Amino acid sequence: MKLGRIVTVALSVVLTLATVGCGGENGQDKQNLVYSKSQGPYSELFEEGVKPILEKQGYKFEGKDMSDLLQADIALNEGEVDFNVEQHTAYMENFNAKQGGHLAAITPIPTVPAGLYPGAKKSLEEITDGAKIAIPNDAANTARAYALLQKAGWIKLDPGKDLSTVTGQDIVENPHNIEFTEMKSLTIPAVREDFDFVALTGSIVYNAKIDPSSALLTEDILPHLLLQLVVQEKDKDSKWAKDIAAAYHSPEFAAYMKEHNKGLWFVPEAK
Repeated sequence: MKLGRIVTVALSVVLTLATVGCGGENGQDKQNLVYSKSQGPYSELFEEGVKPILEKQGYKFEGKDMSDLLQADIALNEGEVDFNVEQHTAYMENFNAKQGGHLAAITPIPTVPAGLYPGAKKSLEEITDGAKIAIPNDAANTARAYALLQKAGWIKLDPGKDLSTVTGQDIVENPHNIEFTEMKSLTIPAVREDFDFVALTGSIVYNAKIDPSSALLTEDILPHLLLQLVVQEKDKDSKWAKDIAAAYHSPEFAAYMKEHNKGLWFVPEAK
């Protein structure tokens, strides 16, 4: 009987420690969190505007530098980090489909819209036949650029095609015979003056220290192109994920944005 009690107590201790471990640092209620970070506005907005709100609730954070978003998503999918705040739904869904990922979007967060910016020409009225325009060459942002140029009235896209996936092949009217050059987003700011106009995404505008108010036209952000708080599928209902989402939509964060948003950010409403 005495041995039986010892075994029972020992098992109880083991189970208790396991429960504490899962409920503490490895479970859904953990408060020590790791996030991927990169150069650009989204990590900085989290660190300056959101993290302080959560730290008051007892959360502690560690940021891990990532060279690009693919690396960040691989790290998230493999559990090296808990969340990231640098991608829209379209990118995440593409990652899940092509990389066998299990990522989930929790809530839309502030997003910097893509815009049409001056190159050699300084106003939309200066559009001329044969104008040269640089646009990003990655699929999602290429589509955004062509949608933006349609908004400007310079081209017409096939109305039967989804705006989120259009390419240059979907241009059905180009009355100015505009010459489009698709190139890496990061290289566009350095060659702006070689083109009449350039299409730039928000993160490129931010990193190149271009004044966002100098945009001649900004996109109407499609829902699937809003930035998202992204976690692993298994963590989407965790307390910590819900607390991060709530911080983005809190009165404290709204006050932060009111003070610091100088026209750079589009702030979506909570779902």
